[in-house]
Amino acid sequence: MGNKLVQIGIAAGELKVSVDTIRRWAKQGLIKSSRDGRGNRLFNVAEIERLQRKLSGNGEEKPFTVLRSDKTYPRATCIDLFAGGGGTALGFHNAGLPHVFLNEFDRDAVATLRQNSQAHGFDWNICPDDVHEVDFSKLDAQVIQAGFPCQAFSYAGKSRGFEDTRGTLFFEFARAIRAIRPAIAIGENVRGLVKHDHGNTLTTMLNTFDELGYRVNYQVLRAQYLDVPQKRERLILFATRKDLDLPIIFPKENDYVVTLKEALQNVPQSPGQRYTERKAKVMEMIPEGGNWRDLPDEIQREYMGASYFLGGGKTGMARRMAWNQPALTLTCNPAQKQTERCHPNETRPFTVREYARIQTFPDDWEFCGSMAAQYKQIGNAVPVNLGYHVGRCVLAALGEIPLEDTMEVVAPLSLTPGETKNKSGEQGVLI
Repeated sequence: MGNKLVQIGIAAGELKVSVDTIRRWAKQGLIKSSRDGRGNRLFNVAEIERLQRKLSGNGEEKPFTVLRSDKTYPRATCIDLFAGGGGTALGFHNAGLPHVFLNEFDRDAVATLRQNSQAHGFDWNICPDDVHEVDFSKLDAQVIQAGFPCQAFSYAGKSRGFEDTRGTLFFEFARAIRAIRPAIAIGENVRGLVKHDHGNTLTTMLNTFDELGYRVNYQVLRAQYLDVPQKRERLILFATRKDLDLPIIFPKENDYVVTLKEALQNVPQSPGQRYTERKAKVMEMIPEGGNWRDLPDEIQREYMGASYFLGGGKTGMARRMAWNQPALTLTCNPAQKQTERCHPNETRPFTVREYARIQTFPDDWEFCGSMAAQYKQIGNAVPVNLGYHVGRCVLAALGEIPLEDTMEVVAPLSLTPGETKNKSGEQGVLI
């Protein structure tokens, strides 16, 4: 059937599946859709057929794999700020980018980076200093990557550029770019940044890149279509130095997902949180893929308390994951009441190693600190395989590798004061 795109009714007729089923799969993030010039939703028939086979047990499985390149590109040197437990750093390393400097202030995350750098022979230069105290003038690299914390933007948003970001951690990222002048700068944050302060925060950052001499565009990448068994969305800013005339490249989404069943096969034993006796009794009532709505009404009221009377779906409460889907976005705590992440058939939260698998860390990547600190490092990380895909795009933009079928060149945003719209009239490029 190839990659034929058709309206939902045609797809349902060809594949003998109901329209409601296709809609449900799309809502669950198992298949993608696009829109034609008239606004009609279009679906890839081959993608739906592939999902049908997988759900019936007759499809090709995509077992857990940490993506790796067999080659390193010495000229594509990289600096990683706010490195955390190493998700993006490891993803970029696996893509073939050698790191010359990593900065992280959290004590447990620094210990994790040092432990694994030594264990895997990475020779990473790990700096534990407060980023405000780092002298970037002494560093040199072709690429700077920063997953600046989203809490940093409380005072940004006046759309003036570099000076307007003072007092935020994004300013430290911009300060590093101004001092080092890398060929490419990659920023990473949550999807909510797109609409934060009515878009003014993002506008300020985009104008800052422009002021620093960089072309820029952004995409919200969906991890479940990039070899990650998790429905996680991350905003990626891709900036290239204007005088070098380098392309801006983003990864294309796959036409398949990796499910929890595929990801958690033969996962090593490890410690993990446990429910209280009362919570365990409640969670035992939840079927695979279910949530609080599957509880008797009197149990709903008792368990949810005031939340029972609030609006919204509250679908994260008393939520048990499903084997035949990617996990929901992992948080820093697998047993938070509002964002429950219960194992598909065992009444317990995911263990540390299961958490790491879902974030596509290799099984030999050790996390330091208390159990809570380990969950926090993993939950805050960019999935390693997502980092790999972005890293390969960086290498292609630098000319180190050819453009691959899994990549797409996009035009830089055409920025005017107070705007972030590109030439097509869309705000950025969302996939």
